[in-house]
Amino acid sequence: MAKIIAALRSAVVPRAGAFSNLSLQELAAPVIQSVIGKAGVEIDQVDELIVSNALGAGGNPARLCALAAGLPVCVAGLSIDRQCVGGLDAIIRAADMVDAGRARVVVAGGAESYSRRPLRMHSNHGADVGVAYDRPAFAPEPAFDPNPHIAMASMAARHAISRDAQEAYAQQSHQNALDAEDHLAHEIVEIAGIIRDPYSRKLSTQVMAKAPVLAGTVTAATAAVAADGAAFVVVVADDFEAKVSRSLSIGPAETIGAAPEDPALAPVPAIKGVLSKHGNTIDRVEMMEAYAVQSMACIDGAGLDVHTVNQCGGALARGHPIGASGAILAVRLFHDLQPAQSGLAAIAAVGGLGSAVIFERQV
Repeated sequence: MAKIIAALRSAVVPRAGAFSNLSLQELAAPVIQSVIGKAGVEIDQVDELIVSNALGAGGNPARLCALAAGLPVCVAGLSIDRQCVGGLDAIIRAADMVDAGRARVVVAGGAESYSRRPLRMHSNHGADVGVAYDRPAFAPEPAFDPNPHIAMASMAARHAISRDAQEAYAQQSHQNALDAEDHLAHEIVEIAGIIRDPYSRKLSTQVMAKAPVLAGTVTAATAAVAADGAAFVVVVADDFEAKVSRSLSIGPAETIGAAPEDPALAPVPAIKGVLSKHGNTIDRVEMMEAYAVQSMACIDGAGLDVHTVNQCGGALARGHPIGASGAILAVRLFHDLQPAQSGLAAIAAVGGLGSAVIFERQV
């Protein structure tokens, strides 16, 4: 069974912030270099680099990141785009490669520069002029590809999750992150002088009340902000000898498609699937918080203990660097699980995708 022997991330910085002048590879390379060093792996032992990226608009970002990080030129780099779930799926793909015997050491995770993302345009009837667009289609029929804000507001109404409840959840996420600030610093690689997530703050009821409404009961305070960041882990074969103080085995994992018009609930069947294969107690959960209502509905739908979820805060308190967000969940569990404990990472993506993975602390 494949295992993770090191896991690190950058700080998560809202777009147009301290990382706004950094390219994707400039964000990723320091984290890749640091996590390989932390694992005690020789650079020429790395067989592959898998990078999740959602906004890069083509090319092979993983190859750029591999070269920028100084990996051997024989490391081709594999880029994947599954939007928000991609960072977690990169780790799943790494485990698959290792378990199949196709690699011994794989660095996997994700990186996103929202600040430096390319501007997108459709060709206008084949001519060399473009029509700008903000996001690609995630379903062929517009009726099944709603704006995420609207989809979340609709789900909140169906599940009777009030604005007050969403705001209380967001406040708790920020408070948990503030309380854990010193602890979180241990998993963060310094880039551009930033060693802490700068977005976490004390949210008063008055501030929450003034937050702009995005749709229905969903506000800017209960949705994760677009952000820049990177996160990577080192995945190795179970018999790979490494002098590390901790490691996590990568257990049951599932990525499932669900109704594209209701993407928030896509992780629920994936969570239930991996839990049914695991059979043991889950001690900690890292649930993606693209929206407060999304996380709340998944916790309830999967029957999770809310007290085990995001104990050091979530994306509402950090931000959402799309391609990296799933990998950040794994980094969090790597640093928080105690010996013999199990943890669950779960995340949803537009288009109706849900991924879930169980990790177990070995040492």
